[in-house]
Amino acid sequence: MRPVNLLPGELRPRSAAGALSGSSYVLVGTLAAILLLVGLYVFTANKVTSRENDTAEALQQTKAAEAKIAALGAYGDFATVAQQRSASVKQLAAGRFDWERLTRELAHVLPSNVWLTEVDASVVPEAAGATAPTGGQPEVTGPSAKLVGCAKHQPDVAKLMVRLRQMHRVNDVQLEESSTSVDGSSSSGSPAGGLTGQGCGRAYSFEVTVVFDETAPVVAPGGGAGGPRVPARLGGGE
Repeated sequence: MRPVNLLPGELRPRSAAGALSGSSYVLVGTLAAILLLVGLYVFTANKVTSRENDTAEALQQTKAAEAKIAALGAYGDFATVAQQRSASVKQLAAGRFDWERLTRELAHVLPSNVWLTEVDASVVPEAAGATAPTGGQPEVTGPSAKLVGCAKHQPDVAKLMVRLRQMHRVNDVQLEESSTSVDGSSSSGSPAGGLTGQGCGRAYSFEVTVVFDETAPVVAPGGGAGGPRVPARLGGGE
């Protein structure tokens, strides 16, 4: 006998048909595509926002660094100026010449029969009014002093030159002229004539150029490699 279902139609269990219509597949695909596009848009927007935030932060850091550099620029300029001034002071100290010591030494080395009428000294030879070297003498390039004076006898001039060589920093002593004039006649002890005994009477009138080292030598205690010790009477150490 065939069974008969007595339940009303709305209460009867329903079974899946096992297939969807074509419009249902299109709807599902469209929704999936829209969801994918929304997700891709959100991901891209978040990435762009992150990049913009990083750029803004980098710009802020750059501005802060520039402001710090501008604030510290004065210190950098001060350091540069300090270095330049220090170099200038060192250069001036290296080229310094102790003229007071020169006058003190001259007072010690002048022989009793010799006196000076003119002393012209300078670190720059041209400023001292130095003339071109004569008689094969080397050109003066460093500090020098021109001494003009009188001596009672010609040997006194030679003695003066020997003593001048003993002074501190002296490199060379050049005799420019040594002559005397008596009753209109003149005799010269140097090949370069020029002085005529003016202001010296019967004594010899001389002109000597003392050439010094351009830089002060290092004087080691007791002499040695640093150079000979300067005598105490000429201003040296004990």
